[in-house]
Amino acid sequence: MKMSTVFVGLVAATFSVMAMAQTPIVIKFSHVVAADTPKGNASVFFGKRAGELTKGKVKVEVYANSSLYKDKEEMEALQLGAVQMLAPSLAKFGPLGVREFEVFDFPYLFDNTAELHRITQGPLGASLLAKLEARGIKGLAFWDNGFKSFSANTPIKMPADMKGKKFRIQSSKVLEEQIRAVGGLPQVMAFSEVYQALQTGVVDGTENPISNLYTQKMHEVQKHLTLTNHGYLGYAVVVNKKFWEGLPADVRGQLEQAMKEATAHANKIAQEENDQALEGVKKSGKTTIHVPTADEKLAFKKAMAAVHVKMADRVGKDLLQSIYKETGGFDPSKL
Repeated sequence: MKMSTVFVGLVAATFSVMAMAQTPIVIKFSHVVAADTPKGNASVFFGKRAGELTKGKVKVEVYANSSLYKDKEEMEALQLGAVQMLAPSLAKFGPLGVREFEVFDFPYLFDNTAELHRITQGPLGASLLAKLEARGIKGLAFWDNGFKSFSANTPIKMPADMKGKKFRIQSSKVLEEQIRAVGGLPQVMAFSEVYQALQTGVVDGTENPISNLYTQKMHEVQKHLTLTNHGYLGYAVVVNKKFWEGLPADVRGQLEQAMKEATAHANKIAQEENDQALEGVKKSGKTTIHVPTADEKLAFKKAMAAVHVKMADRVGKDLLQSIYKETGGFDPSKL
C-alpha cells in the first residue's frame, strides 16, 4: 500500500509539472484604438506570430478600444505589471519625464515616411527607446499610424481659418503650442471621448490620421477635412521591463522576431489603410475634403515654424538639430 501511495504521488507530481510546462505565458496587449486600425491590425499580427514562433508557449491577448484600460490609465498599469504590453502614442512619454519623445509632435518635422524611418529605424530611434528603461519600461519598436490632418465643421484652407476654434489634442505641450500657433484653442481629451465631444460641440475639430478619423466615425460629425499632413502620429511598442527580462532567453528571442515582423507589417499597412479610409470618407458624402495648394501648405509651415523655436529646449536642441541633419527635411531657419 505504501509503495502504491508513493507511486500515485509521483504520477500526480509528474502530471502537475507537465501541466505547468504546458501553461502558456500570457501577454496582455492593451491599446485604445479600434481593431481595424493599423495599430489594431498589427497587434493581432504580433499575437499570431508570437504564438507560432514560440509553438504555443506564449499567448497574446489583445484588448482594443480601451476595453482593458483607458488611455489615461494604461501606462501606470504597465509599470505596475497589470498589463504586459502597450503601444501608446509617443506623446504619452512626456508625462513620464522622457520629454525627448515629444519631438515627434513637432509639426512638419518629416516630409514623408522615408525621412521618418531614418529616425525611428536608426540609431536616434534606438537611443530614444533606451531612455524608457529607467522608468521600468522596455521599448521594442516604433509603429506608424500615419500623418495627421485637420478636420472641423467649417472649412480650413489657411491658418486664419482655425482662429478661435477648439481643437482636440493629445496631452502634449508641443501640440498645445502647435494649435496656438495657428490661433486655435487646444483641448486635451482622451481619444475615446472625441466622437461625442465633436457631436455635441464641446470641441470644433481635431487632428488625426485618416484611419483614426474614419474608424472612429468622426467624419460623420465633421463637415470638412483638410489634408495638411502636418504632423506624425506613431506608437512605441513597449513592455514591462521586469516581465521582459524574466522571460526565458529563447522565448524572448522568438518574441523579438515576432515584433520585427509585426513592425514591418504595421508600417506597410499604415499608408494602405489611411488611403482606404480616405476613400471611405469620400464615399460617405458627409465630409468635404480639401487638398491644400503649395501656397496654403507653405502658410501652415510658416505659421508653425515658431513651435520649433519655442519648444526646442523642451526636447533638446541637439536632438532637434540631429533630426534636421539626418532627414534633410523641415528646418524653420530656412523658411
